[in-house]
Amino acid sequence: MREELFADRVQPDTPSRLEGLFPQMDFDDAITFTAGSPAEDLFPKEAMQQAYLDAIAAEGAHTFQYHTISGPEELRSRLAVRAQQKMAIEGVDADNVMLTAGGQQGIDLIAKLMLNKGDGLVVEAPTYVGALSSFDMYEPTYYEVQLESDGMDVDQLEETLKAHNNIKLVYTVADFHNPGGVTMSVEKRKRLVELANEYDFMILEDTPYRDLRYVGESLPSIKHFDTEDRVIFLSSFSKILMPTLRLGWMVAPKAVIKQLYKLKEAADLEVPNITASAVNQFLAKNDLDKHIEGLIKAYSGKRQAMFDALAKEMPEGVEATCPEGGFFTWVTVPDFINTTDLLYDVVTPKAHIAYVPSKNFYAFKDHTNGMRINFTGLTPDQIADGMHRLGGVLKEEMSKASLKTAQ
Repeated sequence: MREELFADRVQPDTPSRLEGLFPQMDFDDAITFTAGSPAEDLFPKEAMQQAYLDAIAAEGAHTFQYHTISGPEELRSRLAVRAQQKMAIEGVDADNVMLTAGGQQGIDLIAKLMLNKGDGLVVEAPTYVGALSSFDMYEPTYYEVQLESDGMDVDQLEETLKAHNNIKLVYTVADFHNPGGVTMSVEKRKRLVELANEYDFMILEDTPYRDLRYVGESLPSIKHFDTEDRVIFLSSFSKILMPTLRLGWMVAPKAVIKQLYKLKEAADLEVPNITASAVNQFLAKNDLDKHIEGLIKAYSGKRQAMFDALAKEMPEGVEATCPEGGFFTWVTVPDFINTTDLLYDVVTPKAHIAYVPSKNFYAFKDHTNGMRINFTGLTPDQIADGMHRLGGVLKEEMSKASLKTAQ
């Protein structure tokens, strides 16, 4: 068929940002630090299996019938309570909660709701590649704001807002940033809401890792500080239960949810009732926070193994963030190293390891000296081995560069 038949937004000659992120690894000793995958041995398999059986027992054959766009009210009520207790979001009820097919659908629906071609969209640099992949489809005008050790640079954001009056949406991963690993400070959360009120834009607070804090105290969500219904809070069960559930949830003003339902109806009518009902049964009969405590204990050890290995193996001139939670650390290497080329030319074929290079985490694909490294899906021994291999490659590349400079 003729590509001219595709809509302009498809851009058939432009690859997806998600394409090629995970190189083929057919080596017996392969170690991959790429995907943000939870550890499979920590999945609550038996409890979730029982939850599905309980869901079917509760509704019988009707479990498998068409249901409403909003999904089980009891589940949404449970999530509203959780939003109040764990995220410090006040005044929330079931009608403020929307269920989605994973957090990714939530991002896409909000982009579809908010963005016309050319509208201003602020993202952190770097930011979550899956969000950029979705945003790209709506052809916004991107404005990047640098990511600092305590979150988005809100001073730079304010200067950007002063210079451009077309900004409608600011997207941020405030807790244990993907890919940066950092967490936005309370002061910056407050300031971000103040700027939204002053400059009339919406905030999408994407926080699938929020429950997975390994050190320090939990911070109020950005939504907690929302005074004019400008913040949409988005979360997911993928990181704390199982990714295959594909069940996300958001807290938003009811007027926003009403419009989002129109878009979701057009896309898929509803989330699968069997999954939503099973998650509701799981929450009713299991202690989710106790399960999360187990995740935190396991992942804390892996996080420490990663920090120990980075400190031991990385050469001088390589820096890494120190996340208080979540799944990732962000490693920055000297500017003369292109981490995409290094991955495909050396790291994967010779060292048999893989990471996600920085290029596609930036709206303009113009930063090539970073890498995202996941630590939750591997054992401490694999982490130590993989970082030893990576450190060896980086030392060799930096030594080559030093010799060229000396000549």
